[in-house]
Amino acid sequence: MAGNDIGAAFRALHHGEKAFVIPNPWDVGSAKIMAGLGFKALATTSSGFAASIGKSDGKTSRDEALAHCRALVAATDLPVSADLEQGYGDRPEDVADTVRAAAAAGLAGCSIEDYSGATIYDFGLAVERAAAAVEAARALAHDFVLTLRAENLIRGRVDLDDTIKRLQAFDAAGADVLYAPGLRDIATVRTVCGAVSKPVNVLIGATTDMTVDALSDAGASRISVGGALTWVAYGGMISAARAMLEDGRFDYGDTPGMAGIGKLIASA
Repeated sequence: MAGNDIGAAFRALHHGEKAFVIPNPWDVGSAKIMAGLGFKALATTSSGFAASIGKSDGKTSRDEALAHCRALVAATDLPVSADLEQGYGDRPEDVADTVRAAAAAGLAGCSIEDYSGATIYDFGLAVERAAAAVEAARALAHDFVLTLRAENLIRGRVDLDDTIKRLQAFDAAGADVLYAPGLRDIATVRTVCGAVSKPVNVLIGATTDMTVDALSDAGASRISVGGALTWVAYGGMISAARAMLEDGRFDYGDTPGMAGIGKLIASA
């Protein structure tokens, strides 16, 4: 699947009967495994990718991120959306350049934040950046799903009213999907979804009693997990490695063998 078809297929997933789960692989192997398991689309994770190359979140370059995106796009036939942080520049034209580069990398969509890496952008600049991203996406020759993010809730500014104000402005600017990471309960998800007209992505970054059915009933269209699967994988590796190093044990538990993992990768 390529070009307009993959963008259109990704867009259609947001309008199903219930929310779909979009997992976040951190490298080609994990992308192939998730595709082999039967997910319908994939999204990159800036924190997971950064960890995979020995960097902190926010410290990767646009060139590094886009090379990673191209590798994941080539790894499976699934639509891939990219976490492209703030668009690798503060100016609206920087964001527009990044959206065009994302489309050229074969992505079905991308997300852009209103956080500079140090501070939340002033409302006016955030809306200008959103408008520039939308204009760039709409000028493309093929369908491209643009997600715009309001970062308040995970950046130390716990202000739901301002978060909704930003999402509504991004909605009016023409975003395809809206995203406010940090929604912790169903009531808040319902409030946010009810305040906007576009599909909403909900991040599940930690253990929760929220379910796909409950989130769907609250109005969510898409559910992502950010770097969570990366930390689960790395956490399991660390536990096993510590058992070797500190206790001389090799009881990895009931983990999939190479044959099972190999079959998943081959089936992608």
